[in-house]
Amino acid sequence: MSKGVSSGKVGVVSLGCPKALVDSERILTQLRSDGYEIVPSYDDANVVVVNTCGFIDSAVQESLDAIGEAMAENGKVIVTGCLGVKADEIRSRFPKVLEVTGPQAYEAVVTAVHKELPPIHDPFTSLVPPQGIKLTPRHYAYMKISEGCNHRCTFCIIPSMRGDLVSRPIGEVLDEAERLVASGVQELLVVSQDTSAYGVDLKYRTGFWQGRPVKTRLYDLCEQLGRLGVWVRLHYVYPYPHVDEIIPLMAEGRLLPYLDIPFQHASPRVLKMMKRPAHAENTLARIKAWREVCPDLTIRSTFIVGFPGETEEDFQILLDWLDEAQLDRVGCFAYSPVEGAVANDLAEPVPEAVKQERLQRFMEKQAQISAARLQRKIGRTLEVLVDEVSEDNVIARSFADAPEIDGVVYLPLDADVKPGQRLKVLITEADEYDLWGDPV
Repeated sequence: MSKGVSSGKVGVVSLGCPKALVDSERILTQLRSDGYEIVPSYDDANVVVVNTCGFIDSAVQESLDAIGEAMAENGKVIVTGCLGVKADEIRSRFPKVLEVTGPQAYEAVVTAVHKELPPIHDPFTSLVPPQGIKLTPRHYAYMKISEGCNHRCTFCIIPSMRGDLVSRPIGEVLDEAERLVASGVQELLVVSQDTSAYGVDLKYRTGFWQGRPVKTRLYDLCEQLGRLGVWVRLHYVYPYPHVDEIIPLMAEGRLLPYLDIPFQHASPRVLKMMKRPAHAENTLARIKAWREVCPDLTIRSTFIVGFPGETEEDFQILLDWLDEAQLDRVGCFAYSPVEGAVANDLAEPVPEAVKQERLQRFMEKQAQISAARLQRKIGRTLEVLVDEVSEDNVIARSFADAPEIDGVVYLPLDADVKPGQRLKVLITEADEYDLWGDPV
């Protein structure tokens, strides 16, 4: 049998959040269907696509470094993603890049590859699996349900890069989920800029899936995903009142009891300066009510300390809120100015030394909370999903652990398991972030 003729070899560097990873997967899927071979090294590639992140200064620098490395190692580079909106800056630094496109510009990236490496159609290399090309392990996948965001948080420039909210048709999302599950995916991670707002732009229009009417609404989406027999994890959820409807689905075991909610702060004054959505909601009362319905609910969040104008009193409100909220998984960043963000013009910037000192106090407080909450899991039997089996260890995750950002569950080396397997384990040990267990 003929091996087929390749249109050329393409390398892809994907930076930033899971939403950008989904963009990279879409680009790869189209390139693969056009007959291109995807390769893992600069040496083998005829052209390299760098999908950049431009959210905060450190991400911008990482993206510029990645472009520089690709130029030095390969020389044939196409730049896309969030940093692509600053095309003039990229071209001034790297005048020999082949093309610069912005976020979500899948067709422009593919067109740029076609220009450098004209495609050769061949039925053997044009075939791609129904689920498309994935950059994650076979057993989990990120699924993006919308693009853009309607909020105008003062520290964020994402709407200026990615535009306002555009929800995907619900039938299209559910078709993708079904294809992924059929391909062996055991965990679907739902992502967007604002998952709670899904369908708002479409006025919750009724769509159709498998001949049944389904509203373009988060609850209806979750209800259908919960019937697929796999883990379903929700990311980037804002604490709007209608999120209350989803908690019973978690209590019934149809969704993972896990919410990723970017609270960002707890001081009403700081939240108002941030222009955070739902900043006036009583989030502590809402968290308490959720846990009464679903005691196992895990809440992960991110926070910013040292926001312009944040006082010691504001910061103390945040620490006290943490004590009350008892969140399970938390990330925190010291505020850093982002070019184009409104917050840069706010009065009373916090000195860098104070930012770092508050960051340290915050993380010490949260480490104590996390350690205490994990200790309660010792003696419990939990279902885990195995991520990795190596000579050194077996790494799995429970319902409380999203890949790469949360903790893990370590299993004995002699455990007879394989990646993608779901099994029950008895939890025997815990530290501040991770668990250890034995298969039951």
